Amino acid sequence: MLFVLSVLVLSIVSCLGDPPASMNVNSYDVSKPDKVFYWKMTTTWPPNFPVVGEVAEKYAKWVDEMSNGQIKIKVYGGGELVPPLEAFDAVSQGSIEMGCGASYYWAGKTPAAQFFAAVPFGMNSQQITSWLEVGGGYELWKKTYAKFNLVPYMGGNTGVQMGGWFNREINTIEDFKGLKMRLPGIGGKVLEKAGGAAVLVAGSEVYTSLERGVIDATEWIGPYHDYKMGFHKIAKYYYTPGWHETGSQLEFFINKNLHDGLPPHLQSILMAAAKRAQVWVLSEFDKQNGIYLDKLINEEGVQVREFSKETLDALRGYTDEAILEMIGDDPLSKEVYESYSNFQNRIAKWSEVTEKAYYNKIQK
Repeated sequence: MLFVLSVLVLSIVSCLGDPPASMNVNSYDVSKPDKVFYWKMTTTWPPNFPVVGEVAEKYAKWVDEMSNGQIKIKVYGGGELVPPLEAFDAVSQGSIEMGCGASYYWAGKTPAAQFFAAVPFGMNSQQITSWLEVGGGYELWKKTYAKFNLVPYMGGNTGVQMGGWFNREINTIEDFKGLKMRLPGIGGKVLEKAGGAAVLVAGSEVYTSLERGVIDATEWIGPYHDYKMGFHKIAKYYYTPGWHETGSQLEFFINKNLHDGLPPHLQSILMAAAKRAQVWVLSEFDKQNGIYLDKLINEEGVQVREFSKETLDALRGYTDEAILEMIGDDPLSKEVYESYSNFQNRIAKWSEVTEKAYYNKIQK
């Protein structure tokens, strides 16, 4: 109750200058089809954070434009209204209308949520989008979130990430023993099976945690953000590939009562803007990561190292164990994972003769 009251107070303070509560701006009246909705969005990212924070602002702009000003969304970074990792609860309870983040942050709420963000050795961005769009994944995502009074939307995909920054060399699987690493989601469970310790640290705290030795290593998307965060100044070794996040899916999530009360045309606008975000995020990451990988290598002297095949094979084995343990006797997690893995298996052969052949035999 204290949390709810705190969120309500912050929400009221933040909305000074907005229409008064007596206007009941978030209820739809069929007799007033042009009614304007004033929403707040809280993110799990620091304010104005490159790409993942930017897309929240872009989403708000696109929704405003497409709805002809009928839905106006004000974006708040993590910590401005509620702590970053409390966004899920705040939107679920209706204190805030919508949020932006990544579903593996909510593993403590339901283990099934993690499959909609990142699965180690899982599908890439193109395959995940296909699963969500036409493979039944989105229906399962909505089912998973419905019991928390939320409606999810795609919010962009990072593409394959880097393996992370380390203050020790990783030559074999044994080198993970005793390693404290910022590694969320299923990847963190895999690390623990390899003898390491997974630490969940908000984005705004990663640099200082690594600098002060609270953690020995961190993963954080790819060259663009890694350069901006300055990890090359405090960590010695930069590894690839990002086995733990092969195509990390981001999300928007909306209070379900509010969402379901909207007229169909506004729901369609929210969906259309989310799909635009899906395209923009991956495109921007590809562009910027190419630029900043060059900077890291040619300007900062960073050497990119590769995990050995033996190390990756061991991590893959631990992944299978971690997922089976995570699913346990939870029927929803089992249902989601079966859908995910079946889709991945079906699409793998096609990728083998197309995407893999392209990278191995065509691209320079």
